[in-house]
Amino acid sequence: MSFFHPTEPIIRSKQNHIDIQDLKGLLKINLKFGNITLLSSFYTRIDQVFLLWGWISLIIFIIAQFLPISWITQAYWWSILTIVGTVGMIALSHYWVQVERLTWMVYWWAVLMVLGVGLTNLGIFWGWSEILMNLCPLWLGLCALGYLGTGIGLHSRAFLIAGLIHLLGIFILPYFIGWQFLMSGLILGGTLLFFAEVQWDMRSQIESYLLTAEEIAFNQEQHQRRQMQSL
Repeated sequence: MSFFHPTEPIIRSKQNHIDIQDLKGLLKINLKFGNITLLSSFYTRIDQVFLLWGWISLIIFIIAQFLPISWITQAYWWSILTIVGTVGMIALSHYWVQVERLTWMVYWWAVLMVLGVGLTNLGIFWGWSEILMNLCPLWLGLCALGYLGTGIGLHSRAFLIAGLIHLLGIFILPYFIGWQFLMSGLILGGTLLFFAEVQWDMRSQIESYLLTAEEIAFNQEQHQRRQMQSL
């Protein structure tokens, strides 16, 4: 039996027929300017986690690249934003990961983020030059570990590839001397925002004690509709 879902594309456009755990907290956006549609999409709570962390990543690394703000001031703001992102991630994903039996995955990411901000603050407040000179590789490496763990947990090729891209980013950073924060922000934030806009592959449905018989039947029907839509 294949570890991955062999018949499912790695990445594809979002499908309208989604499961009950994805419908909970669903955010629909339909922005128009006159008769012109600027944005029409929907975001599950997992998508919202990607959006939250994507914008946090872009804000942190773009500010570090372009604004003359002291490292100490940035450390305070990085810590606050990381706490906001971590708490938001846990709150938004709580129901979904319970249904999918992947609670460990959220705490895996939380540990990595706390470790990252802890090491960053040690480098800034204690003047550890080894850390300060390698902040970008540090965060790319931590996120690579997060994606690799997610890929294994979800049996997802998309997230494993994302992890490899982040590892590759570490090796290409020396070619962008003076622009490492910008490049890191684009890799970190861009990947997250990309995942928020598409549907990624994952393992087949599993039974969950949190779902009623009616909800399980609904998910099975949605799965059949998605398969028909893919034909």
